[in-house]
Amino acid sequence: MSPLIHTLRALTVAACTLALVAPATVARAEPSPAELTRRIEKSSAELERVVEAHNELREKIKDNRAAVSRLRKQIGPLEQQAAQSRADVGEMAATAYKTGNLGAVDALMHADDPASVLDRLGTLDHLTRQRQASIASYTADQQQLLDQKTRLDVTLSQQAARSKELSTTKQRIERDLAKLYEMRRQAYGRATERPASRANSADDAPAVSGQAGAAVRYAYGALGKPYAWGQDGPNGYDCSGLTSAAWRAAGKQLPHNTKMQWGVVSHISRSQLRPGDLVFYRSLGHVAIYVGDGQVIHAPTFGRNVEKRSVDLMPPYGYGRVR
Repeated sequence: MSPLIHTLRALTVAACTLALVAPATVARAEPSPAELTRRIEKSSAELERVVEAHNELREKIKDNRAAVSRLRKQIGPLEQQAAQSRADVGEMAATAYKTGNLGAVDALMHADDPASVLDRLGTLDHLTRQRQASIASYTADQQQLLDQKTRLDVTLSQQAARSKELSTTKQRIERDLAKLYEMRRQAYGRATERPASRANSADDAPAVSGQAGAAVRYAYGALGKPYAWGQDGPNGYDCSGLTSAAWRAAGKQLPHNTKMQWGVVSHISRSQLRPGDLVFYRSLGHVAIYVGDGQVIHAPTFGRNVEKRSVDLMPPYGYGRVR
């Protein structure tokens, strides 16, 4: 066999060996626009649930702060009341020590006549009842003060735990939001929608009377403003932030959380819907305000702007009327 043939065979074997041992390079296709959109919608829905949990924590922290303030205001007078009771009992004890107790035997032995005996016994009974009442009042005041201080300690402990959880949740949202915005850049060329023209949009609101009309006009005025998680205006909103801001403009206070809003509204049927009512979605993960003619205004999700859509933009969970 010629040297040329030996060389060719050696090269062939070497090439086959390299093909077997070399790591395979897998060609990865970029996700299609449709696949990116699906991922964005799924991530947005999941992240919105986290945002609403964050909003619920903030509402509970606000309630806790109000409870702490109330308890501290109550504890001040209770401390004064308990101190006064303590002083009264202390004075009573000191007097008894200095003068000796008035006893029934003493009343009988030093009496000049039967009428005096009855008077002394009556006085004894009155003083005994007074002392018992003072001691009972002292005990009750001390216990009430102790109970209020215990409630305050528990409330402050809850506050600290919720504040820590709030910080953790916020970090998660910001981390996941960065990933979501990167997906939006890949799919749409930018992380957020362009600001929409919203000049005089409140003037486009239908004529609705009363507080509901004020809420609807506010919602129209928010059209085109960006979704901003945890915000209730005036420059951006998340879903429950928009509905709470709209009704705040109408003089009603709603918690900045979808689930809590569901808990304070009157539940109605779809046939009863009228402008100003709230429409809930995604098992209380999203909320919009009904503006009439089968339309709602809502803050949709991250990277999007406040918009007007059909009430059936997704399957409704339920309907509520602000009380």
